[in-house]
Amino acid sequence: MPTKSGFRIGSILGIPIYLHASWLLIFALITYSLGMQFTQSHPQWSSTQHWTVGVLTSVLFFASVLFHELSHSVVAMHYKIRVASITLFIFGGVARIGREPSKAIQEFNIAIAGPLSSYFLCAFFFGLTLLFPYSEALGALGLWLWKINLGVATFNLLPGFPLDGGRIFRAVVWGATKDFTRATRIASISGQLVGYGLILLGAWFAAVKRDWQSGLWLACIGFYLQSAARDSIAQLAIRETLAGLRASDVMNNEVPIINRSTSLEEYSAEVLRTGRRCHLVVTEDRLVGMMNVQALNSVRRDEWNSNSVQAVMIPRERISWASPEEPLLRLLERLLAADINQMPVVSVSGEDDAQVIGMVTRDSILRVMQTRAELGSAVAAK
Repeated sequence: MPTKSGFRIGSILGIPIYLHASWLLIFALITYSLGMQFTQSHPQWSSTQHWTVGVLTSVLFFASVLFHELSHSVVAMHYKIRVASITLFIFGGVARIGREPSKAIQEFNIAIAGPLSSYFLCAFFFGLTLLFPYSEALGALGLWLWKINLGVATFNLLPGFPLDGGRIFRAVVWGATKDFTRATRIASISGQLVGYGLILLGAWFAAVKRDWQSGLWLACIGFYLQSAARDSIAQLAIRETLAGLRASDVMNNEVPIINRSTSLEEYSAEVLRTGRRCHLVVTEDRLVGMMNVQALNSVRRDEWNSNSVQAVMIPRERISWASPEEPLLRLLERLLAADINQMPVVSVSGEDDAQVIGMVTRDSILRVMQTRAELGSAVAAK
C-alpha cells in the first residue's frame, strides 16, 4: 500500500494530498475508456465533446475517491487522530493516520464514513440523471458517476481487511470481545479469504466469460487485499513486540550536539569528520534548535564563514520530540508518519526548560524488535 510517495498536488483541511505514480496509469485508462464509450453512445456529439466529457467524468471520479478519503479523515480528526496524508493510487485512495483508534466505536465511525460519503455522491449524481437526459453531457456524466460511486461504496463494505467493511468488521469483533489483537487477527483472516475469492472470481471471468480485462482487474485487487491483510498481521506483531516499552527504554544517551555560535564552516567540518548529518543545538543543556546538512546547504558555500548555526537552524518550536514516558509504539508511528529517522527525547520541567536527555532512532527501535522476536522464538522453542 502506498504511503505518501508521489507528488503533492495541494492540501485540504491541512491534509497533504499526493498522487502516486500508479494513479497516472489508471487515470489515463479510465479517461480513454470513457472517451471511447461516449463516442459509441453519442455519435451526434463532436470529438471534442466526447473527450471533454470523458476527462471531466474521470476527474470527478477521482474527486469522489478523494471525498471518500476525506470523510474518513474528518471523523479521525474529530477523535484527535492526526491525518498525515491522503494518497490517490491505482486502487483508489488511502488516508494515512498517525495512530490506530483507541476504541472500537471510533474505528467503526471512521470506517463507515467512507461508504456513507460514496452513497451520498451516488444519490447526488443520480439526481443529475433525473434533471438531464442521457443525450446531454451532464446526464451521461451523472449516469456513469452514480453507478461507479454505488460500486465503490458497496465494494468497500466487503468484510475484507483493510477495506472499510473489514475495518467495520474488526470494530464489531473488537467491541464484542474487548480484544483488539484477536479482532485484528480475525479481520485479517477475513481479508485474506475475500482476496482469494476475488482472485478466483477473476479467473472465472477470464476463463469462462472470456472477459480478460475484468478478470485481471479483480485478480489484482485480490492480490492487493491479500498482501494488505498479511501486512496487518505484521503490524500487529510490531504492536505486541513493543508493548510496555517507552522512549526512555531504547534512547541513546550520546546525543550529537552543536553550539549555536558555531560557524557553518566549522559545522561542515564536524559533519565531514563524524559522518553525522543531524545535530541538536543546545545552550546550557537546553534544546534551542536542530541543525542538519539540508539547512547547511541552504546557504551559499562562500557565506559559511560569515554565518553561524543559529542563523539557519530549525527552531525548537518546529522540532518534533518525544517525552521519556511516551510509549514506543506511538513514537514509531510518529516517526513513520513524519517520515523521519530520529527524534530527540526531551525532559520538560517548565515552559522554557526543555532538556535533551537522549535520542531515539528507527534503527534502535528495529534492533529492539529483532532482539525481542529472537528471544521470544528461543523461549517458545524450549
